[in-house]
Amino acid sequence: MLEVKGLYKTFNPGSVNEKKALNGIDLTLNEGDFVTVIGGNGAGKSTMLNMIAGVYPVDRGTITIDGIDVTKLSEHKRAKYIGRVFQDPRMGTAADMWLEENLAIANRRGKFRGLNWAISGKERKEFKEMLAKLDLGLENRMTTKVGLLSGGQRQAVTLLMAVMNHPKLLLLDEHTAALDPKTAKNVLELSDKFIQENHLTALMVTHNMRDAIAHGNRLIMMNEGRIILDVSGEEKKNLTVEELLGEFAKLSGSEFANDRALLAN
Repeated sequence: MLEVKGLYKTFNPGSVNEKKALNGIDLTLNEGDFVTVIGGNGAGKSTMLNMIAGVYPVDRGTITIDGIDVTKLSEHKRAKYIGRVFQDPRMGTAADMWLEENLAIANRRGKFRGLNWAISGKERKEFKEMLAKLDLGLENRMTTKVGLLSGGQRQAVTLLMAVMNHPKLLLLDEHTAALDPKTAKNVLELSDKFIQENHLTALMVTHNMRDAIAHGNRLIMMNEGRIILDVSGEEKKNLTVEELLGEFAKLSGSEFANDRALLAN
């Protein structure tokens, strides 16, 4: 479903601020894979997701989604293949629009819209059923402005909007980092539920090693723009945080450098 080959990215090349963010990434996700991504500060985790989403142009390499070469496609042209949830709950929704209006925009992404912008009765019923699955009481707040929701409610809505059209690929970029532990747990459980129910292929960057181990069927660890560890199945399930830290030190030759990750575990 996703094939990344020889991906390189350098920011500010030739300047004093030059930063080699990706150094030849090779990554293949089969349909239905749920891959968690962990790494130290500046490892290239979010840069890799941004490259896949089309935020930055590729220096070298190719990106293929479900057999379609999207390497040179702009971000908005890739949107019909990709669902995305950001770290900041405010980024995935329009604060001044009603909840049902936000869902309508997400529902029509990549589709021919015509001249009819009104939300139909059928759509409204479908949105209500979708919101009920969140178990947050939002199905009774369809005409509430999204900006009035809590961060956790807003992130749950963003997640729903990202999966409602069954994207080829779901990108979760530290999507629980800004939430309190209880809310983060709820959003992660919703993520698992939606991915399983819709048989989605997903890539989740997280700073929390326990979450990286507990969720998904595969885990990759990055360092200095490279993938240095790739584990799946029983091997992944049986990992501990201490073993992950040990593997990082052994493979990278340095200590794990991410204060948030260490504090979270």
